[in-house]
Amino acid sequence: MSKKTKYTDEPIQAEVVRDFLPSPSELVAGEEAVKVTISLSRRSVDFFKAEAERNHTSYQRMIRRLLDAYADQYGDR
Repeated sequence: MSKKTKYTDEPIQAEVVRDFLPSPSELVAGEEAVKVTISLSRRSVDFFKAEAERNHTSYQRMIRRLLDAYADQYGDR
């Protein structure tokens, strides 16, 4: 049996962060790749496949560029 969530009236602390993720059309470029195995949600794969078809590229390349952009943003921490 799962625990029930108890909600309180405590103030929410939130921080607005700059949208650093590139648009799907910016995920077309590439660089040297290393093969890995990863399981992704069907929703994510379907999204990238549709965007890749619209941009005439590989959905795997777009996912790789998205991860590269994230690593570039947070890699120096």
